[in-house]
Amino acid sequence: MLTVFSDAHRLHHGTELKDGVLKPSFEQPSRADTVRDRVQLVGLGDIIAPRTFDRACYVNAHSERYVSFLETAWAQWAALGRSHDALPLVWPVRDLANQQVPDFIDGKLGFFAMDAGSPITGTTWNAVKTSADIALTGLALIDEGHHSAFALCRPPGHHAAREYMGGYCYLNNAAIAAQQAITQGARRVAVLDVDFHHGNGTQNIFYERADVMFISLHGEPAVSYPYFSGFSSERGAGAGEGFNLNYPLAKNTTWATYKTALIDACQHLRDFATEVLVISLGVDTFKDDPISHFLLETQDFLGMGEIIASVGVPTLFVMEGGYMVDEIGINAVNVLHGFESKTA
Repeated sequence: MLTVFSDAHRLHHGTELKDGVLKPSFEQPSRADTVRDRVQLVGLGDIIAPRTFDRACYVNAHSERYVSFLETAWAQWAALGRSHDALPLVWPVRDLANQQVPDFIDGKLGFFAMDAGSPITGTTWNAVKTSADIALTGLALIDEGHHSAFALCRPPGHHAAREYMGGYCYLNNAAIAAQQAITQGARRVAVLDVDFHHGNGTQNIFYERADVMFISLHGEPAVSYPYFSGFSSERGAGAGEGFNLNYPLAKNTTWATYKTALIDACQHLRDFATEVLVISLGVDTFKDDPISHFLLETQDFLGMGEIIASVGVPTLFVMEGGYMVDEIGINAVNVLHGFESKTA
């Protein structure tokens, strides 16, 4: 399996507001480097650089005004003499919500964000667009005949919605790849999100679509970030009704329970007759992950890959979360090994 990776991910790092304290983000450059090192150590396959894609590919999954904001936010922030990370100050909450973008950068940051955990720095945009290009390169490999590919993206993407960033995510790499597959002629594409946290951004982008099925297995939203989405009652709307499926799972979920849900999810993917499958590959379901609370063991990730392989279609793995740095590489590559063991 080919892995797509770029050192440009190191251009992004920053702080987040967590536990009432501004502290270094859990989403650090070491995450991607650790996974890359594991890919090399076990000889998963060649590691290649991403190709460059037109920004229209990002806009197709997001919006022009959102992509433009990400491109220009730092310049607007720095023009005020500010040198620290750009973080939002105010959000358009329920009784203040509207679709008018403020002129001032402090307002823009809140309008286009869901939390105070996604800082923008002077080099964030370069890392973000390269991460999206990594996913698009992986999709191109699938289009060229590869049965699978691994897009080692960083920053991650599945919390980024059509018009907002959050949860360490800016551009939704998996959604951009899925939309590109549709743009290139696929009739049915699916995104399966196995990250511990609900892929609210991907759900938002495809919620009213019948050509892209979204399925997410994640922590019960009553006690798990992002808290306000991921309920089983969220099944899509309009043309997309029935094409959005959520599996919220209780705190301390073990592999036995997770496996049952994953098998059921994969049956839905087969019934959907997806032509291309995109996996939002978060491995923060691991028992020792510092910001999650499932109990999967390292060997369970092999089983995860084996079950995903049962869908039997070309599959792009897109890296999302996982914050126990010592194990993130082993667990991520175990999924890929498990998948390959059933597709070789």
